[in-house]
Amino acid sequence: MSLHEAQEISPDELEELLKKDAITLLDVRVVEQYQSGHIKEALSFPLANIANYQGSKDKPIYLVCRTGNKSEQAAEILQAKGYQTFNMTGGMHQWFGEIV
Repeated sequence: MSLHEAQEISPDELEELLKKDAITLLDVRVVEQYQSGHIKEALSFPLANIANYQGSKDKPIYLVCRTGNKSEQAAEILQAKGYQTFNMTGGMHQWFGEIV
């Protein structure tokens, strides 16, 4: 796996993780999209600001957006800063389709 290749996690896998662990889940959509509906445990951290993220590098960061494209971009930026990242496949479209 190259430095800029995000690992992926399915909505079902993410749901299972959320049930048993306190994880860092960042929603990288714009604030208005986040406010219109988000995963309860997700923190709003828009892609435009992701280069300023300064969380712990001891645990992986899970990323979500609307379709998975912006979270993939966020993963590349965070990986370049030394973070381990997981991108939820299918984004919020997939989450609402499978989970709700």
